[in-house]
Amino acid sequence: MLSGRRLNLLDPSPMDIEVEDIAQGLSKVARWNGQTKGDHAFSVAQHSLLVLDLLDQGQGPLPVGVRLGALLHDAAEYVIGDLISPFKRAINLEYKALELQILSAIRLRFGLDGIMRKTEEVVIKRADEEAAYLEATQLAGFDETEAALLFRMPKQKQKLRPLPPPDAKAKFLNTFNSLVCPAAKVNKTPHLEK
Repeated sequence: MLSGRRLNLLDPSPMDIEVEDIAQGLSKVARWNGQTKGDHAFSVAQHSLLVLDLLDQGQGPLPVGVRLGALLHDAAEYVIGDLISPFKRAINLEYKALELQILSAIRLRFGLDGIMRKTEEVVIKRADEEAAYLEATQLAGFDETEAALLFRMPKQKQKLRPLPPPDAKAKFLNTFNSLVCPAAKVNKTPHLEK
């Protein structure tokens, strides 16, 4: 990793995980395999931020642990990439086991339970499906009818704009820091806001 950490993918240690490495990787991993509109790919970092925002809109105030879990729900992709769902199903369950092992180490590193509670998983999955709907219809060329068959339509729509990787990384880190250090002053840059 750029931090100098070495992460054993087959036996990941929470002590080898740094949020800066996660933000760096996720800001450069493209959702939809990069098959999206815009000057930049819509990154997994932006997707994670969108999921957190949709969770906040749909559920109201939630414990910071659930909100942090939403931000980190795809964090394992910083080292294994973002495979599209049909491909994940095609390659077998070993991939999912590896992904969950890395995600467990990430969650433990940042003070969360290694395995997401079912109630947390349900609300995050709902927001994840709503994010996929918005991404599909605004960035990936799906019409609303097709997207509604595959994903959950959000109650409120947002305009998505893919950000350059440095901006997505900064926004991810700012949000992470606001969740884990709420008393700390968070740097808010106007061009990074929605």
